[in-house]
Amino acid sequence: MKIKGIGGEFALIKRITKFVKDKDLIKGIGDDAAVIKIGNKYLVITTDTLVEGDHFSFKWFTPKQVGKKAIEINASDIGAMGAVPKYVLVSLVLPVDIDVEVIDEIYKGMWEAGKKYNTKIIGGNMTHGKQLVIDIDMIGEAKKENLKFRSSARPGDFILVSGDLGASTAGLNLFLNNTKDHDYVKKKHLEPKAKFYKVKKFLKYINAMIDVSDGLASDITRICEQSNVGAIIFKGNIPIKEETRNAARAVGKDAVDYALYGGEDFELIYTVSKDNLGKVGGFLVGEITKKKGVRLYSNSKERLITKHGYDHFLIK
Repeated sequence: MKIKGIGGEFALIKRITKFVKDKDLIKGIGDDAAVIKIGNKYLVITTDTLVEGDHFSFKWFTPKQVGKKAIEINASDIGAMGAVPKYVLVSLVLPVDIDVEVIDEIYKGMWEAGKKYNTKIIGGNMTHGKQLVIDIDMIGEAKKENLKFRSSARPGDFILVSGDLGASTAGLNLFLNNTKDHDYVKKKHLEPKAKFYKVKKFLKYINAMIDVSDGLASDITRICEQSNVGAIIFKGNIPIKEETRNAARAVGKDAVDYALYGGEDFELIYTVSKDNLGKVGGFLVGEITKKKGVRLYSNSKERLITKHGYDHFLIK
């Protein structure tokens, strides 16, 4: 059976999880990062891979922007756990004819992005292959009371997001369609930023949290699966900038679909109790329910969301 036949990337993760269990882990497979305790420290560890032609294209990315993205998307996962990034390992798969200057610029981008978080590149590996692949392992640290898991949402929690959604996907579609202008969304795609600084002041009031890497609907689904709950998303509350709506219209698309299923906005989705709602910032987009499934509420009606966000193994 092919991966597509079992339901794609997330079904494969569930399948693998059956074979990877360790009672000593604080948090293992199924969250933005793993958490282990060593002495009095809680280490938060994540990994992510960028593949040329899939996650980036030099038709519109500069090598420096690729390097920045590699750091930012991993820092976003670390931040979504309530941690701060500390150390980075970089593994590269390099075509034998790649220019050394390209690698120089990628590392300049990684150093520049990492400098914001005071992270250090401490090692890595490289080999040759048919296309450029950048694999990042990032290690962060967290205080026990700051750790946030996808599994901590409770019925009655409100769902918030830290910023506007859909812009990165809007930018990508403009590039794919060779559409000019719309600089705001193009920059959102080319230069994503981790957003965990937005929730730092009210982290203690958050229950569950995840970053928006696969789209609002898909990432809320991840929270619901881990917390054994359901959710309702208020379509009219989804924060989408007018620049994103205009960019979507320019290529005949719906910006709401970009927000729900597009991904790579790297804003944060978090849940808070009714009592703590007034103590946090962000945009209220939904509510956690006892009823399973993720539903979209619009025009006094709700429908079950069955569409997936981005999945590496369900690409048509």
